[in-house]
Amino acid sequence: MTGIALDRVVQHLDETLRTRDIPDSPGALNGLQVEGSRPVARVAAAVDASRGVITGAIGAGADLLIVHHGLFWGGTQRITGPLYRRLAPCLAHGLAIYSAHLPLDCHPTLGNNVLLAGALGLEPSEGFGRYETIMVGVAGQSDVATDELVSRAGRFAAERGGRVVVAGAVPGKRTRRWALVTGAGASSQVLREAAALGVDTLVVGEGPHHTAVEGPELGLTVIYAGHYATETLGVCALGAHVEEVFGIPWSFISAPTGL
Repeated sequence: MTGIALDRVVQHLDETLRTRDIPDSPGALNGLQVEGSRPVARVAAAVDASRGVITGAIGAGADLLIVHHGLFWGGTQRITGPLYRRLAPCLAHGLAIYSAHLPLDCHPTLGNNVLLAGALGLEPSEGFGRYETIMVGVAGQSDVATDELVSRAGRFAAERGGRVVVAGAVPGKRTRRWALVTGAGASSQVLREAAALGVDTLVVGEGPHHTAVEGPELGLTVIYAGHYATETLGVCALGAHVEEVFGIPWSFISAPTGL
């Protein structure tokens, strides 16, 4: 395969994810972060643009690496130390890096949140987790034993190198109204939003320690299913989407952080 022009792939991803319209932290730097030197004939997908992932993408023969967490969370910084050691192989091997943070989290079909809900057997009916002008997460109604939902989340996390922690477990409880925000989804703001909506069970990736105290006091069972694990689905869906649209094969590079 001769490959597809990088500009064409990037334009399609930008339009699909609405990277110019979705608000995000400036450090997210959504879109193409590193330009490649050749057409895209193979794609790799991963959660983080770590040195190990970049090495794995190069080893897999990828021309484009799609990630959820890009290179520049620290904002303007010198290209030295660990950042240099990530960038140097990309430039030497012509590997392009494309990053999609909140635009991928909130996408209605490819997003981490809607896909995690489906993986847990939950059907979203509305958005949840306001960030500026968007809803990052999803919410809905159900009638499932909370212990069963915890078990589903536990199996999901374990398959991706993680584990589940639960705050506010109540024996015999049933989850009737739930909300979900992947990644660093637990914050005081999110907890208060959930409680105000009558949510009884909140599924997140991770959160500050105080949320494990505050959540139960607001009447919530909080299921922490892991930052890394809960954000694996979006990049995989995006890789599969690129293959469907352009016929470019893709592979996922697993690199669990344990968080």
